[in-house]
Amino acid sequence: MKRVSLLCLYALVTLCTHKGVLSAAPSYGERGSDLGIQVFQQVVRSKPLENVVLSPHGVASILGMLLPGAQGDTRKQIISALRYKKNGPYKMLKKLHKTLTSKSNQDLVQIANAMFSHNSFPMEETFMATNKANFQCESRSLDFSNPTAAADYINHWVSNKTKGHITNLINADMLDSTLTRLVALNSIYFKGSWKSGFQPNNTKMRPFTGGDGNAYKVPMMSQLTIFNIGIATTPQEVKYRVIELPYHGNTISMLIVAPVDDAPLSSIIPHISTATVQSWAKLMHMKKVRLFIPKFSVDAEVDLKAPLSALGISDMFSQDAADFTHLSTEPVYVSKALQKSKIIVNEEGAKAAATTTAILMARSSPPWVTLDIPFLFLIRHNPTGLQFYLQNIDESILDLH
Repeated sequence: MKRVSLLCLYALVTLCTHKGVLSAAPSYGERGSDLGIQVFQQVVRSKPLENVVLSPHGVASILGMLLPGAQGDTRKQIISALRYKKNGPYKMLKKLHKTLTSKSNQDLVQIANAMFSHNSFPMEETFMATNKANFQCESRSLDFSNPTAAADYINHWVSNKTKGHITNLINADMLDSTLTRLVALNSIYFKGSWKSGFQPNNTKMRPFTGGDGNAYKVPMMSQLTIFNIGIATTPQEVKYRVIELPYHGNTISMLIVAPVDDAPLSSIIPHISTATVQSWAKLMHMKKVRLFIPKFSVDAEVDLKAPLSALGISDMFSQDAADFTHLSTEPVYVSKALQKSKIIVNEEGAKAAATTTAILMARSSPPWVTLDIPFLFLIRHNPTGLQFYLQNIDESILDLH
């Protein structure tokens, strides 16, 4: 029997645990975030000179959407990688979704999920009902015999959900006119204003030393205020600085990780995990500093098939091994996994957008802290332990304003 294929597209956003609600046992948000961080590390290792933007929550959400359709080893691999219990993460992911999008956050977080299926593709009622109940997932029919029209329709949906930040998630050549059966999408949009904003007239062109060793002039924002800041050390005794920049709602923060003593960022990234993030709370304290940080925007796309396979989620990509018998009576597999995202950081705050999709085919004076070398940042949702955005910054890959 011919197998149809499944295409997955992802985008990066990271949220972490607030120091006031730390716990020894990892939350569901942290479990999904840990997998996303491992994917991030895999991609950075394979592309050391490229920018990488990833959404751990986007990865966890799209895998969570596919999970109720998976069976056998395919299901076991997803659950094992996400460290979920056998019954799956549905109730907890539903709770995370509700918490993240609550108006009480003050900062805007919008999450949207959708299943675009071929007109004649027979999906199991239980699979559809589970996704609707737990992910508020929309279900719509499309005619994939016209890949261009189908891609345009999906991209229009994505553009609307990400406020126009991601406009071209998929290309028509990703859709097979005879084999494509389903495109599953997860979209995340975040817009936050700094609790302590940067004044535009303080933004000046300053030097930034890129990962290639060359010096560049970049627009550098600055402000003198009190930040939560500390020094951490990797198991290999590499020191790095951690700075927290809260958004005005206080439920979401940006955590900046920057090397000290000329250490390369590459020596720190393998050390990052949700446990590491938890440990920072004990090291950080409020201190008045003058902070300099680049103003930038970045677009990035990541192919996730190789890193997910390397982390043990491999069967779903195999025409022979994939088992989605609870999704449809027609055998399907994941043909491609991508993540596309965009983030803008300026004086007012940050805007970030991420989209995940799966397509099934039939298978003293105050010290100065200057971020003028490559650094890493996370955007975290403080109450839940969820990693929302994770990104490494290098001048050579920045679209600087």
